[in-house]
Amino acid sequence: MDTLILSRIQFGANISFHILFPTITIALGWVLLFFKLRFNATGEDRWMEAYRFWVKVFALSFAMGVVSGITMSFQFGTNWPGFMETVGNIAGPLLAYEVLTAFFLEAVFLGIMLFGASRVPGWLHTLATFLVAFGTTMSAFWIIVLNSWMHTPQGFEMIDGVAHATDWWAIIFNPSMPYRFAHMLLASFLTVSFLIAGVSAFRWIIGGRTAGVRVALKSAVYGAALLIPLQIYMGDMHGLNTLEHQPQKIAAMEANWETGPNVPLLLFAIPDDAARENRFEIAIPNLASLILTHHADGVVPGLNDFVGEDGEVLHPRVAAVFWSFRVMVGTGVAMLLLSWATAALLLRRGVEGLPRPVLYGLVGMTFSGWLATLAGWYTTEIGRQPWLVQGVLSTRDAVADVPAAMVASTLIAYLVVYALLLGAYILVIFYLARRAARGEKLDPRPEPRAVPIPAE
Repeated sequence: MDTLILSRIQFGANISFHILFPTITIALGWVLLFFKLRFNATGEDRWMEAYRFWVKVFALSFAMGVVSGITMSFQFGTNWPGFMETVGNIAGPLLAYEVLTAFFLEAVFLGIMLFGASRVPGWLHTLATFLVAFGTTMSAFWIIVLNSWMHTPQGFEMIDGVAHATDWWAIIFNPSMPYRFAHMLLASFLTVSFLIAGVSAFRWIIGGRTAGVRVALKSAVYGAALLIPLQIYMGDMHGLNTLEHQPQKIAAMEANWETGPNVPLLLFAIPDDAARENRFEIAIPNLASLILTHHADGVVPGLNDFVGEDGEVLHPRVAAVFWSFRVMVGTGVAMLLLSWATAALLLRRGVEGLPRPVLYGLVGMTFSGWLATLAGWYTTEIGRQPWLVQGVLSTRDAVADVPAAMVASTLIAYLVVYALLLGAYILVIFYLARRAARGEKLDPRPEPRAVPIPAE
């Protein structure tokens, strides 16, 4: 593999690892605020019990996100210098806005949120929780703004091969940003819902049947059951927006080679880029046209429309986009079925009446949000190829001119470190769950002792 492919894999590995943790902190901050507000309103200790456990998971996730984000940002210079050289006038300020409006806010109030529950007035601790949650959302906003602009760039002009901003309003609120931002926020809330439900089910199974576990489990399941239909609707809206602005991505998602009406939805296929056809198709007639255009005879773009006169392929590798999209949708369907079934059982029987298979199913789906998020991320990012900034900068023109062996060596190092860190992260979460189930304090501190005053 050459430098371009290795650099793409390395950046993909870095961002795949990094995105796992903001996907948790974005929504978990708001869930913690919900727990705290319910405690303030009712005075019931079960809400504060849930808060105390999950604020530790938030702190762990926040730390992992910060560290992995620093590593990722370095690669703009080491692996992709052409990116900042070409669009740095736009990307640079957007990244700076994220630091100024979000990261500093999180850093200032995170300490109060984590350690101030018994040290500051209740209203101040609640305010700190709100500001941290707001900061994580603002961080996501600015990152999604930049990413969306790379997909649907507007509000700029090219001068001597360099992008210059002409309309920041158009840059920030570019055509795909509202759909992408809403889709990402909902993905974060679903990720956190299944994380809380899975860990709470695990605690319940091993004997940690406290009021805090019960309320966390019910809140997570009901939240997931309500949000998954909204996410499906938002995904449909996002798909229609993509069809308008990036038809080659839609064609790859559907593995549709020829533009035309009455396009079937492929449940299974093995796309062959070389032969420009699919093998072993299993399809539902007309359904792709119906989903994408809301008409059974609607016209869906084909991949053969995106080949240059010189034979250059101007669409992404089909198999990667086709299958990542189906993994995302399949995971979403599993989330829908499990959350609705569990919610129905909770309404009828309560937590105590949940069958063991359902509890084990929730444990098995603990990190299903990560799977759906990564699959969706691969669909949208690989689907943009061969462009880094759609129609403005190709991936090949932005990559650094460094030896492939150098990129390969650092890629291996990253993968090893990330595998170890991810394993440790998951183990720590379940270690905290086991200790909490046994009734042990998660942050034991010695009682303050009186210090004798020496005699004069």
